[in-house]
Amino acid sequence: MMTLEFNEQKFKNTIKNMRLCQHENIVQFLGYCYYSEVEALEYRKKLVMAEKQERLLCFQYLSNGSLDLYVSGASSGLEWRERYQIIMGLCKGLHYIHGNNIIHMDLKPRHILLDDNMVPKISGFHLSKGFAEDQSQTLRQSSVMGTVGYIAPELKDRTAVSFKSDIYSLGVTITEILTGEKETCDTEKVVESWRTRLGTSCTDELLEQVRVCAEISIVCRDPNPEKRPDMKRVIEMLGETDC
Repeated sequence: MMTLEFNEQKFKNTIKNMRLCQHENIVQFLGYCYYSEVEALEYRKKLVMAEKQERLLCFQYLSNGSLDLYVSGASSGLEWRERYQIIMGLCKGLHYIHGNNIIHMDLKPRHILLDDNMVPKISGFHLSKGFAEDQSQTLRQSSVMGTVGYIAPELKDRTAVSFKSDIYSLGVTITEILTGEKETCDTEKVVESWRTRLGTSCTDELLEQVRVCAEISIVCRDPNPEKRPDMKRVIEMLGETDC
């Protein structure tokens, strides 16, 4: 019964948060279905009534799948302009989510879907937490939630979760987009790697984009959540190199 109650709350929570998030960089929520059926079954030679429940969420179909299919290793096929577009879109989407007082809680490449034009759409709101306008934007959690490799250090200790927890996951995701790996990157090595990869198409403007994205990924992964930037600052940093 406890599991059913938890699933019920998670289902309702996802619907509530998805209805609030209407943005070009967030997967479009189309609707939901809740089905319940009661039937008589024999259990230990007794007739009991059992309830079968199904909960379905419907989202837009995105033909290019999820970002993790494109960033698993340095040999992945995305060019720099596509990667930069994805980073920009991801940051704009997360900025919008936080602006609606929602913490995503499980940001990672697998939860970033791509449309026909490789425009990113954030998905995976099943763990998301919403706040009322007058509510503290910090929560205490009783268990670790999220995906190993993307979880902020403070969540591993089951301490407070806040917008800065998403910022950490964003930093790891940007690192993967830049290098194909989760490990913290060295800015100069990333820039030189992309200088070689870009070859004759390399320009100072493109390398500056690479540099700023690498710097963002590093500062977003600061072990101290108070030292991580908010999404407004991240957008400002990206905007300074947009060309």
